[in-house]
Amino acid sequence: MISAGRYTPAVTTEPVALRAPARVNYADHVAAVGRDFDIDPSFLAAVMHVESRGNAKAVSPKGARGLMQVMPATAKQMGVSDPLVQLDDPLTNLRTGAAYLKTLQRRFGNNLDLVLAAYNAGEGAVMKYGRKIPPYRETQGYVVSVMDRYRGLRAAGSW
Repeated sequence: MISAGRYTPAVTTEPVALRAPARVNYADHVAAVGRDFDIDPSFLAAVMHVESRGNAKAVSPKGARGLMQVMPATAKQMGVSDPLVQLDDPLTNLRTGAAYLKTLQRRFGNNLDLVLAAYNAGEGAVMKYGRKIPPYRETQGYVVSVMDRYRGLRAAGSW
């Protein structure tokens, strides 16, 4: 199960371009997907918040889509046949992001910092830097932001 890990000092992250404001509560979807993939729903919610602020229509400048900001190529690897259409569905997007997080957990164990760094910068970047968080400002800030949000959700008992 994915759970809390260590973190590094805060650094800012690159903003996500949004196509429409988020107004939907995805708590039920997050809880169900968390159960299905054996991932703490607070962790999924933290990733979703940092990635898209809960906006299912979010598209990054690099082409990442939806709640979990999944890249179409990654979605293909996770079995999504038509990413440009299917990633717009919030449940499909959450499930695809969770499947990728689980794949990263199998590779990096319960080290959430590395799981998150790989989710943000790619597995290759984490391996290139000796299984450490790459020295990219965006990735370092991303790991801190998600972990801060995750700890806050856990402390609040939101999930």
